[in-house]
Amino acid sequence: MLGRIHSFESFGTVDGPGIRFVVFMQGCPLRCMYCHNPDARGFSGGNYFSSDDIVAKVLKYKSYFGDKGGITVTGGEPLSQIEFVTELFSKLKKKGVNTCLDTSGCVFNPEIPEITAKFSELIRYTDLVLLDIKEINEEKHKKLTGAGNKNILAFAKYLSDNNIKMWIRHVLVPGITDFDEDLINLRKFIDGLKTVEKVEVLPYHTMGVFKYKDLCLDYPLEGVEPPTEERIKNAERIIIK
Repeated sequence: MLGRIHSFESFGTVDGPGIRFVVFMQGCPLRCMYCHNPDARGFSGGNYFSSDDIVAKVLKYKSYFGDKGGITVTGGEPLSQIEFVTELFSKLKKKGVNTCLDTSGCVFNPEIPEITAKFSELIRYTDLVLLDIKEINEEKHKKLTGAGNKNILAFAKYLSDNNIKMWIRHVLVPGITDFDEDLINLRKFIDGLKTVEKVEVLPYHTMGVFKYKDLCLDYPLEGVEPPTEERIKNAERIIIK
């Protein structure tokens, strides 16, 4: 099976535990205002690789992973190519490689049996999910990403119900995702999940702005500065326990 891949990173250190070989999948249905990989959003970009191609790449670095490292598949939105990720993870698990999925969960839909069946197969080979909960408020989430968060929250509950370990990540954007009321509600939601090992506040940054210029795109958050240390600590006090 072939997957459409944007790029690779050999020694990722912020994409899960330990040292990770990171696969950036091409294509994402969301249009997050702060997206720092706009070049990975289109479904027609990237290059094709087989799962065997990637397994061979990963195994070259296996000796560096140690007990905690492994592979992280991110994007784009990796679940837009769920069959490919499932095949890749199944092959890597046979080689003893720890598997991690970095996703928004937006393509999950518990009301469609065909989709839940695909997810049921994927999680058989998934050791950890890094789940981005971009905004707990439904209307604000639509404004921020172009879509609602119902399926994302349902995916979090699905992972919890199926005993899949997860890290919850929340990008803190001043004036958009940093309101105390929403952070409190996010914490309440997290408290209802039983497999959350870690919660991370990721401060908004502008390091990807140059990509918008290269692609001749307007940057949606022009003029928005990263959060202050005070606002970061405030968010951490509320949602990290």
